[in-house]
Amino acid sequence: MKVIIMTDLEGISGVDTMDMVSEVGTEGHQFALERLMADVNAAVEGAFEGGATEVYVEDGHGGGKNFIKEILHPKAVQTDSAGWNELIRSGQIDAYMEVGAHSMPGSINGFLDHVQSSKAWYNYIVNGRKCGEIAQGAIFAGAFDVPFIMVTGDQAACTEARMFLGDIPCAAVKRGVGRNKAVSMDLDAALVEIKKAAYEGMKCIGSVKPYKPLMPMEIILELYRSDMCDAIMTRCKDVERMDARSVRKIVTKVEYYKDVLFT
Repeated sequence: MKVIIMTDLEGISGVDTMDMVSEVGTEGHQFALERLMADVNAAVEGAFEGGATEVYVEDGHGGGKNFIKEILHPKAVQTDSAGWNELIRSGQIDAYMEVGAHSMPGSINGFLDHVQSSKAWYNYIVNGRKCGEIAQGAIFAGAFDVPFIMVTGDQAACTEARMFLGDIPCAAVKRGVGRNKAVSMDLDAALVEIKKAAYEGMKCIGSVKPYKPLMPMEIILELYRSDMCDAIMTRCKDVERMDARSVRKIVTKVEYYKDVLFT
């Protein structure tokens, strides 16, 4: 069985302040990257112990450049944006996981809650339901019948994952205190929980159904300012402007991850 693990940085164990994510080059940011690798490696171990034959990992935060490659699990295969899209599209992948997930905008005590851009994207709504990046991954994977089987992140992200995906294994490695701070669990215990969730996720293959919203799918994006809406309209095709700060598109078929975005 082949698995893809998508990663983000906000939901990584031990990452408990905004500076650790945003202040590149600082001691805190370096610690966050080291914890990213620890969390990923724990998930990789759990996936292999759960029956995976190949595990692909994607550095999904801020365009990549977060992995410390020399300490990535030696059996994991790192892919890139085009690569993970094609692996799923070609039918090679049996399951999808996310490590380091964060919650959607507006989540109470969601550590660094946002969707895509915390500076521009206010709400992302699919078929009338507010969503975040967890749902985006689920929609893309589900379009190719790939089940979303495990999430690690803060407590709000794990709650959100179960709201959309059902009672899948999750590892809540911290809880948000407001938006910009978190309280982390013991770091060694977090790795145990992540490994366990990945292992249990593998056992869910076959019982967890792929996430498939009704099609055609309406996606509405609400932005913070009208000039941000102007920019979306300039660069995006097949997008309808709804009002000063909102755009809308109809997706009849999801073929690439970008189909659920506004790029």
